Amino acid sequence: MDFTAIGAGLAALTGIGAGIGIGIATSRATDAVARQPEASNKIMMMLLLGCALAEATAIYGLVVALMLIFAK
Repeated sequence: MDFTAIGAGLAALTGIGAGIGIGIATSRATDAVARQPEASNKIMMMLLLGCALAEATAIYGLVVALMLIFAK
């Protein structure tokens, strides 16, 4: 039995975690800017850094999934 497809599917699920993380971070950043508008530049910089790191985990999951499918 070949479990490659199951492994690739599980690796691709990292996109769900990244999406949830980015959504929560955006929500918190919006709240922070609403409370302290003068700190919006600093908040935006930290938000973009966090989103980039969260998206990197999703990309790593995609790469692992593709490697499992195509690198036999």
